[in-house]
Amino acid sequence: MGAVLAATLLAAGLTACSSTGGKRAEDARKAAAAEGRAAVNTPRWTFAMVTHSGDGDTFWDIVQNGAKQAAVKDNINFLYSHSDEAKEQAQLIDAAVDKKVDGLIVTLAKPDAMKAAVARAVKAGIPVITVNSGSEQSKAFGALTHIGQDETVAGEAVGDELDERGRKKALCVLHEQGNVGHEQRCAGVKKTFGGELQNLYVDGTNMPDVKASIEAKLQADPAIDAVVTLGAPFADAAVQARKTAGSKAEIDTFDLNAKVAAALSAGTLGFAVDQQPYLQGYQAVDLLWLYRYNADVLGGGRPVLTGPQIINDKDAAKLQEYAERGTR
Repeated sequence: MGAVLAATLLAAGLTACSSTGGKRAEDARKAAAAEGRAAVNTPRWTFAMVTHSGDGDTFWDIVQNGAKQAAVKDNINFLYSHSDEAKEQAQLIDAAVDKKVDGLIVTLAKPDAMKAAVARAVKAGIPVITVNSGSEQSKAFGALTHIGQDETVAGEAVGDELDERGRKKALCVLHEQGNVGHEQRCAGVKKTFGGELQNLYVDGTNMPDVKASIEAKLQADPAIDAVVTLGAPFADAAVQARKTAGSKAEIDTFDLNAKVAAALSAGTLGFAVDQQPYLQGYQAVDLLWLYRYNADVLGGGRPVLTGPQIINDKDAAKLQEYAERGTR
């Protein structure tokens, strides 16, 4: 009996120590993050991220938030640049190569224009990870892995969701011509959607034009009962267009931000497709660090998927806090 009691007391003591140690470790981690200190003692490598983002796109703010958080933890000097012009994006990649960065994160929205620049980085011995777009070209271009959602699969999920909601005629709004990921999304929707799908190309750099184009389409065809936008900022323009057109079409969107989460909770939007951009940025930096530190590679030659996840009004309430802080 004494032995049992002693063992019990020892186990309790170990549990207490483990609990205390775990709490101390967690408190230390939080303190380091709050003070902007690294959680590792590896060299201060420089990683550059070059994306196809236009100005003011909140999606890429979330990607950067994830990347910057991982950079703090991993003692990384993080550089970010972007251009929605393919030629300029390629030039930014070249500039990062010239700086002899220790790792490179790129998007391949227009892969043909990026191929030569990425090849130069790989030839220079710079490890490359692709994110968000270009999963089909990533391996062929020499990248370690791709992080993001399969755009065709995401589109197919939207088509299934539209069917479940009883929609019969939908509009897929493409805001960046030449973006292969956008084409794949709409093609995926068309593949699984039992109703009729029409593509509408708009100038994503001109929001009044986006609104006017959607409004005109809804006025011309009252049978359209669903509008799918391919980015969170364009969902609000579609909502406004629906109102002025006097349409009852449901507005759905790819991507999530604080405004979309609030609109989902209010019932203004039907659903959103979340590909977790914070995770794309965070994982890209973390995986480059793991590669530099330990030659680790994830994916086994296949993309590391961060989506799709269909978010409705019930889910949005749980995620709104995270969306408001810029991590979802």
